Amino acid sequence: MRKLFLLGIVIFIAGVTVFWGVYYWKNLRGVGPVVLPPPEKIEDTLPPARNTTEFPLKLPDGFSISLFAKDLPGARVMLATHGHPLLGFIAVSQTSQGKVTFLDDQGKVVDGLTIENLRKPHGLARDPLEPFEFYIAEEHRISRIALYSDGFMEKIADLPAGGGHFTRTLGFGPDGRLYVSIGSSCNVCNEKDERRAKIYSMNKDGSDFEEFARGLRNAVFFAWHPKTQKIWATEMGRDELGDDLPPDEIDIVESGPSTKLRVNNYGWPICYGRNVHDTDFDKNTYIRNPCEEPFEIPSYIDIPAHSAPLGLAFIPATESWPKEYWHDLLVAYHGSWNRSVPTGYKIVRFKLDENGISQGVEDFISGWLTRDNRALGRPVDILVQPDGMMYISDDKAGVIYKVTYKP
Repeated sequence: MRKLFLLGIVIFIAGVTVFWGVYYWKNLRGVGPVVLPPPEKIEDTLPPARNTTEFPLKLPDGFSISLFAKDLPGARVMLATHGHPLLGFIAVSQTSQGKVTFLDDQGKVVDGLTIENLRKPHGLARDPLEPFEFYIAEEHRISRIALYSDGFMEKIADLPAGGGHFTRTLGFGPDGRLYVSIGSSCNVCNEKDERRAKIYSMNKDGSDFEEFARGLRNAVFFAWHPKTQKIWATEMGRDELGDDLPPDEIDIVESGPSTKLRVNNYGWPICYGRNVHDTDFDKNTYIRNPCEEPFEIPSYIDIPAHSAPLGLAFIPATESWPKEYWHDLLVAYHGSWNRSVPTGYKIVRFKLDENGISQGVEDFISGWLTRDNRALGRPVDILVQPDGMMYISDDKAGVIYKVTYKP
């Protein structure tokens, strides 16, 4: 009897070992760039620390990159404060550190203006009519605070928390309403909390909290197209379908004919990409194809699977930027973990006309991923300024880069 018991233990341990070995081989072989420390500090590779012919990050002709700020672990969302003497130059959320930091135009921390003791802060927004009114999205709530006042942080909306994706991103739209994206609680599932995997809009005091779009697994960042005024969002596809499925996406997110009557559905959890049915998850039988317009809205641009697209920004049509870049879209590929051969770890340029019609795609900045599959950093957010300057946050290296164009 004892021998049988011991044999059962051995078989159980062997089975678990085989299971996790197979799971690792299928899903985690390429996780190294995420979990391993960088081979060297990125600030030691950038000018003037290293000769410009040797540093690893590659940019198009006319563009140069330097270090704007360092010692910012977990740097994620950036918000321009437009150089206000009391607010500094850029606010940045440090999600893993639980704080929001304000930097001056030299990349130094503004004394006395760090907001701390936050719960996974991510999204930042500034009231366009009240320059000292700042909005912060934590995992579980949206709050606003009047800087340089005696007031405290005022909660304006509760958000679902716990499980899965915890980043919440904010932005004031052209209509003056405040928008927030809420990711799913899982890789792929039927949500129990109907507020997950959606974008909502509200008045700036949190009232009229209204569903804007659904079926968005993790639309971590979004931006408004300068001409069409429509929301463009980066959307991360699910994991564990192999190296090449499903695609990550850029979606043009619109409300339905009336948000009170019908909200546009972008497909998750049963559809992905250009309305492809995820039969690996959804085993139901349908009278009609469940993934087709007008019931589900397809992606606008498909991105290689597991690239992890995050921040996105449109190049303004100003004389400080080369004309061939006007209206183009830059997207930060944070980089894969669920892929045998790592991908991403770069900034990509989508060539667009003024109406947002795609004209092609190419790398804009590459080199964060080394030849031995180690990551010097992972780009997150992109802040483009009209004066030919650009800022990029990096949560792995804990820095913000400054990109400059000079013809």
